[in-house]
Amino acid sequence: MFILANFLRASADILGMILNAIEIVIVIRVILSWASADPFNGFVRAIYGITDPLFAPFRRLLPPWRLHGWDLSPFFALLTLIFAQKFILSTLYGIASRL
Repeated sequence: MFILANFLRASADILGMILNAIEIVIVIRVILSWASADPFNGFVRAIYGITDPLFAPFRRLLPPWRLHGWDLSPFFALLTLIFAQKFILSTLYGIASRL
């Protein structure tokens, strides 16, 4: 049981780091969109390649209008990531503490 508890804690820690990294990438994408970054730059293309699949479900769900030109999909993606982080990580830590 001790090994399983440690495995769950380690898994939760790694998942938390991954979710934090994704949040940072989303914030970088938003900043790049404000800065009108060169779309042919390799760094910009990598950021877009990571975030476009994250934004796609929200862009399909949201109506086609945008709030004065603002794309709200990064906001909803961040909300979803924060919810997942709070829910999944606390659940994993709770299970690990009971073992």
